[in-house]
Amino acid sequence: MDSAAGQILYPLHRCKTVHLVRHAQGVHNVAGEKNHDEYMSYDYFDAHLTPLGWNQVDNLRKHVKATGLSKTVELVVVSPLLRTMQTAVGVFGGEVYTDGISEQPLMMENVGHSDHLAVSSLNCPPFIAVELCREQIGVHPCDKRRTISEYRNMFPAIDFSLIENEEDILWKPDVREKVEAVSARGLKFLEWLWTRKEKEIAIVTHSSFLFNTLRAFGNDCHPNIKSEIRKHFTNCELRSMVIIDRGMIGSSESTTNFPGKIPRGPDVPSEAAD
Repeated sequence: MDSAAGQILYPLHRCKTVHLVRHAQGVHNVAGEKNHDEYMSYDYFDAHLTPLGWNQVDNLRKHVKATGLSKTVELVVVSPLLRTMQTAVGVFGGEVYTDGISEQPLMMENVGHSDHLAVSSLNCPPFIAVELCREQIGVHPCDKRRTISEYRNMFPAIDFSLIENEEDILWKPDVREKVEAVSARGLKFLEWLWTRKEKEIAIVTHSSFLFNTLRAFGNDCHPNIKSEIRKHFTNCELRSMVIIDRGMIGSSESTTNFPGKIPRGPDVPSEAAD
């Protein structure tokens, strides 16, 4: 701690605000809660949201609008799985897409058996899919993604350019990613965030990814704050945090600092004067 009160002071331009969101309820969540073995079933390959999940999305969307986050978020980063992209688009996307709009829709109609109308990409932040924030990979078919071509047809306005492989080469049917590897991937993801110019970013991802990433933080905090950082996310929970670039990984120059002495002149501090 830098002070007895446990406070810390840091330059604003070395900070980012992140709004962490776990996806809404998926069909695999319902099945897995009844019987954990269901996570092994290919019936839940790249699981989509349930009707209850879409209700959760609608409620979070109302909250995001009521709090003003819909106007301050500059970028939405999303895991390239169906349930996260449905959640991200439903919460942070535009209004219902109608014929005659020149821009591509964020999501086509009825994606993932949702009976959901198409969503416009107008008047909302850009969306980018990033594999670093995927769920713990392997063994569970619900965590295996489709081809990028399929996703581009479903979500035309999401940017998939950072995903190198058309097929999901990361997912293995007999090897589950170790939690230590998920944590390391999460820290690498946070480093990647510092390559972005945006200062306020929403991230729509998964329970295990969030838990295993955030458990690396909070050791220098009050126990209550540590618990607040590390506790498991519920479906469609949003938690806002500030991340600090203490290692100068990639923070930009300040846009609000002012150098002073314009015009120049004597400025000896009063305590230094005779």
